[in-house]
Amino acid sequence: MSFQRHFSVPQVLFGLLAALGISHTAQADGDKRMVPLLPKYQQECAACHVAYPPGMLPGGSWKRLMANLPQHFGTDASLDPAAVKELGNWLNANAGTYKRVREEPQQDRITRSAWFIRKHDEVSAATWKLPAVKSAANCAACHTRADKGDFNEDNVRIPK
Repeated sequence: MSFQRHFSVPQVLFGLLAALGISHTAQADGDKRMVPLLPKYQQECAACHVAYPPGMLPGGSWKRLMANLPQHFGTDASLDPAAVKELGNWLNANAGTYKRVREEPQQDRITRSAWFIRKHDEVSAATWKLPAVKSAANCAACHTRADKGDFNEDNVRIPK
C-alpha cells in the first residue's frame, strides 16, 4: 500500500526552514541574522569573541567597526587591507536591515542596541556579574550555540 501526501509550497518551505533550524518568522521580514558565516570572518573575529551574525548591527555600525580595527574596543584587531575590504563588503551586504536593527546603537555595541536590551530585560544585574558570564558581550556563556550563530531562546542555559 502506498501513501502519498501533497504539501503546499509554504508548508514545504516552512518544513525546510525548520529542518535547518531557521524560524519562519525570522525569514519573513528579510532578517539576515541567520546567514552562513563567511569562513574568513569566523577565523578572524572568533579568535577573540563570538563571531556575531552580521544581521545584529546595521551597515553603518559595521562600517565604523571595520574602519577602526586598530582600536577595536581597546584592542588592536588590525587586518591587512584585502581582508578589511572582503570582510567589510560581506558585513555590509548582510547587515541588519529589518525594523529592530536599523537604529545604530551607542558606540556600535550590539549590547547597547534597543533590541538587545529588550530581549535581555529579564536578565538580572547579578547574572551579568557571574564569573562564567562577566559581560553582556559574552553571548556563549548562556547561548549554547552562539558559536554557530544560533541565539534561539530554547538553547539558553544561564550559568549558576
